[in-house]
Amino acid sequence: MIIIMSPLYFCSTVNMATITKVAMFLLSIMMLLFNATHSVILEPDENHIKSATFFSKEIEVGPGKVAVKTLLDIDFPKGHIGIKSFDVEVVDEDGNSVPLYEAYLHHWFAVKYIENITMSHYIKETQDLHDGIEYERNDGACQGFLLPHYWGLGGESRGTSSNLPDPFAVEVGNPTKIKNGFKEKWLFSIMVIDTRGTHDRKGCTECRCKLLNIPKDFYNVTTGIDGQLLSRNYKGGLFCCQDNLQCKLRNGFRGPTRKLSLKYKLRWVDWDEHQVPLKFYILDSTDRVTLNGSTLTHDCQAEYTIPRNHYIDSPHVKKANIPMTKGGYLIYGTTHMHTSVVNVTLYGQDGRVLCTSIPKYGTGKEAGNENDYLVGMSVCYPNPGSIKIKDGEILTLESIYENKFRTGAMGHFYIYLTEQIRNKDLKF
Repeated sequence: MIIIMSPLYFCSTVNMATITKVAMFLLSIMMLLFNATHSVILEPDENHIKSATFFSKEIEVGPGKVAVKTLLDIDFPKGHIGIKSFDVEVVDEDGNSVPLYEAYLHHWFAVKYIENITMSHYIKETQDLHDGIEYERNDGACQGFLLPHYWGLGGESRGTSSNLPDPFAVEVGNPTKIKNGFKEKWLFSIMVIDTRGTHDRKGCTECRCKLLNIPKDFYNVTTGIDGQLLSRNYKGGLFCCQDNLQCKLRNGFRGPTRKLSLKYKLRWVDWDEHQVPLKFYILDSTDRVTLNGSTLTHDCQAEYTIPRNHYIDSPHVKKANIPMTKGGYLIYGTTHMHTSVVNVTLYGQDGRVLCTSIPKYGTGKEAGNENDYLVGMSVCYPNPGSIKIKDGEILTLESIYENKFRTGAMGHFYIYLTEQIRNKDLKF
């Protein structure tokens, strides 16, 4: 399926040489359209921003089914470039947007890795994620390979801006930073839950264990993030939403299987001296930081449960104090949250507000405005140079949800920092 991103406009004063160059460019695009699942269009602005829309490999689901997939070597712009935005949604076989109450996008993560060129054929044939692959995580502080992605949201994807202001971008494809004999690639880690006909649609999106057909020996064989067997007090979350498990359906409900895919659009510029690189950090409100001598140890859990509460009307607050080994100037901030979030705030060590992200809830039926679903989180765009996080500064992350029983709650704050601001980019 091909999507034409936008028309290319011409002014009446362009000369014949310019028209010829543009015509050749359009011809190359048309040749591309017959041989690929995406299009590339040069946007008509002075910043030379390019854009492309891609479609992931299809995923087959049926009513109540959970799909947890890793899709290796996804289509991605080539070369030494700077990514300006990365937007994702779930679509059906015809490319139509699918509403969250039919297929709930729990999360999608775009993860960078490098692949040993001599093993590319083996990896493609076997989908082996261990041999010949080295993962390259973001600059966030969580332990090991937890929350490693560079981009990623969930049901709030359609309503959350990913645009980075000029001249800032995420640098990728720099040949001087790729190991000899390796090639830089990207993968998707995704979870989609088909909630058609489910007995408890909301509980299903929260991955409540009792609503899924988990194996009888589930608690005897399933280990958590800490590598230990899950407690029987674990009532729901990522570990109960395993690939191909089934949410309970209403009595007598029957529905067809369907094929879904991720439709994703990237915008980028060719990398040159005019671009300013950003570092990407994910901060987790479950992180518990300890100090052993001079060594900081992070203990992110990625998710948490809001317990049943029959007496307190005030919201549920989850806080984490997170030291930033390396600081910088804040350029962009937003969050990955789930339904029932009230707001999320990141504070500096002196108590100043660095960024508050506020939810948007849907009020209708159409995709992107689903009633009572979280459909967007606000984004902070401080004036470049106006907010600086110091090296070693301890930030406080505060995630606030409604005080109702909820499993699989998340509180991930995304910030893009730059180490230096050029004088001409200062705007305060």
